[in-house]
Amino acid sequence: MKNIFVKKSFLYALFCAAMLISCKKEIEKISDTFKDTVSSSEVSAVEKDSIKKDSVVEKESVPPAMQENGFYNALVLPKDKKLRDSIYAEFSKKYSEKERYAILALNRLDSKNKWNADTLVVPAKIDTTLMEYSPFPMQLDLLSGVKKFVIFSYPIQAYGVYSNGSLVKWGPTSMGKKAAQTTRGLTFANWKKKLSISTVSSEWKLPYNFNIHNIGGIGWHQYDLPGYPASHSCLRLLMKDAQWLYSYADTWILNPGGATTKAKGTPVMVFGDYKWGGRKPWRKLLDDPNANNISVEEMTKLLEPHIDKMIKEQDNREKVSDSIKAAKAMAVPIQDEKPAEVPAN
Repeated sequence: MKNIFVKKSFLYALFCAAMLISCKKEIEKISDTFKDTVSSSEVSAVEKDSIKKDSVVEKESVPPAMQENGFYNALVLPKDKKLRDSIYAEFSKKYSEKERYAILALNRLDSKNKWNADTLVVPAKIDTTLMEYSPFPMQLDLLSGVKKFVIFSYPIQAYGVYSNGSLVKWGPTSMGKKAAQTTRGLTFANWKKKLSISTVSSEWKLPYNFNIHNIGGIGWHQYDLPGYPASHSCLRLLMKDAQWLYSYADTWILNPGGATTKAKGTPVMVFGDYKWGGRKPWRKLLDDPNANNISVEEMTKLLEPHIDKMIKEQDNREKVSDSIKAAKAMAVPIQDEKPAEVPAN
């Protein structure tokens, strides 16, 4: 009986010892698990912070995506030179030379001054002729009797060309800065010169210069387009536009001796006011594709008082030109016919 009791006590003690060891291992396991969890949480937190920081750095190094707004989109250009260079590199890959030219023209920029922009307005569909984005009416019946007419808008820094009331061309310009604004109103094209030297500075070369205010020395010509009115009263143009207008417009006709004008050249209108210090007009296209449009009613109201004068000067120039041609024809001596040569025997 005593031996049975001892055996039972011994077995009970072994059971308790086993239970204690098992509990200790479980506690250690739980403890280790807890430590692993905490450690894992801390590592996770560190990794998250690291990822967060890295993602911010990565985000800053990636060129901003095109902000798509519909008809026109915004290409935001960062101040950082490296980022800007990378964006323009992608810009050159995505668009052809003609397309880049058109995009810069819409932003009143030439390729030299593209670095001045912090945002480029980019059409969803590129029309390299620019005619699809014209702010001027495509047809003006009021001008149907006027063979050639050039108009410059100060508010939107753009020019338009009409032939018998149809818009044949338009493009960007940079007109007189605030301290030296271009004279408004109706005037007429005077003389032209393929390369003029500015009276302000001899260093300023003015290709395809076409004078419209002789005394004031104001004309249109090729020069920098920085994306805002920056000239000393003249009307700056892109080189291709300056060349085109140089060939298109008619000059004045002077009386013998050149002291007085016998006939005026192509009529030119400069109108409106620029919002100095305000948002650039073409940026408004991002909100409204028609923001820069000039209505037929506005153009009619602006030009109607001057139509008679335009047509009068046009008719006079044609008469003068015809009379000069006739005089030149009369001055050419009529050559007598030579007798037929007798072949030698």
